[in-house]
Amino acid sequence: MNIGVPKEVKPDEYRVALVPAGAAALVAEGHSVHVESGAGLGSSFSDEQYLAAGAHVVADAAAVWAVADIVVKVKEPVRAEWQHIRAGQTIFAYFHFAADRELTQAHLDSGATCIAYETVQLSTGELPLLTPMSEVAGCMAVQEGAKYLEKFYGGRGVLLGGVPGVPPAHVVVIGGGVVGSNAARTAAGLGAQVTILDLSLERLRYLSEVLPANVQTLYSNRHNLLEQIATADLVIGGVLIPGAAAPKLIRREDLKTMREGSVIVDVAVDQGGCVETTHPTTHHDPIYIVDGVVHYAVANMPGGVPRTSTLALTNSTFPYLQQLAGKGWQQALRDSIPLRRGLNIVNGKISYRAVADSFGMPYAAVESFL
Repeated sequence: MNIGVPKEVKPDEYRVALVPAGAAALVAEGHSVHVESGAGLGSSFSDEQYLAAGAHVVADAAAVWAVADIVVKVKEPVRAEWQHIRAGQTIFAYFHFAADRELTQAHLDSGATCIAYETVQLSTGELPLLTPMSEVAGCMAVQEGAKYLEKFYGGRGVLLGGVPGVPPAHVVVIGGGVVGSNAARTAAGLGAQVTILDLSLERLRYLSEVLPANVQTLYSNRHNLLEQIATADLVIGGVLIPGAAAPKLIRREDLKTMREGSVIVDVAVDQGGCVETTHPTTHHDPIYIVDGVVHYAVANMPGGVPRTSTLALTNSTFPYLQQLAGKGWQQALRDSIPLRRGLNIVNGKISYRAVADSFGMPYAAVESFL
């Protein structure tokens, strides 16, 4: 099998989808790995390391796409890459189709097989390929939120943990999943007073047991949410509905109830955001202000710490890539229910219901393609 690793071209994206150790393992299994020159540099992996692993280092992206049976990426192919996609090619990456109709239509038109990291799902409900980046994003949300609370950026000028004699910041975390629990733990570790909201009482009971004493759990409803954001210095949105658009939990009019200079970090931006006023930003231009509230909505937050993120991501994705390369996508999906749940688009049809429902498009069951 020919496996292609193009360089990520989304703005400020420095991760790479395959590390040299992974390339070496695939080559040892009889596959041919083609890596675009410079693809690993942002994560501190040189072309020489890929060559030593037995991979072919290719001068440009077009050549990688042309030869690859499987293209493995971090982020979804952007507009400049759509011309390279061909029918029958398998693409394994983060897609977040439900947040972007144009992206979805482009991949339907391409005839490619699109397997999305974010919807590969275990029987327990865990999303194993989303989890490592959610862990990174949860920690980063607090780090970035603390920075933009500084007055220089338009924030309230509040130190997250306070100092003796001065109260700490109030951090509100919406969603008690992987993003939310990591954000709450990080904020609490810095000394903030944290409130985490979730709809699941079972999850809240678990969080109350494992998180520090300065984290309060609260059932998520509109009344409680509005009450909490009114006194929040930092709000972190970590809501996720697998494969679907995020619900808009904070409305435009709600911003008027918040403190001037407070900060919202909407980690759900990849799925459209859980704040009505959210729109994607980049690491180079990460914030904007609406009604006095600072919004941080970088759509590829883990790309800011690419060495850590690449290693965490590829630790999780590589076993699935091995299955796809060794068996082909159809047999791999027959043998693996978690991987089967990752199939979003194939043969010009949507095979993930939440994506189809987001746009009112027809849905075709995965089993019909296997």
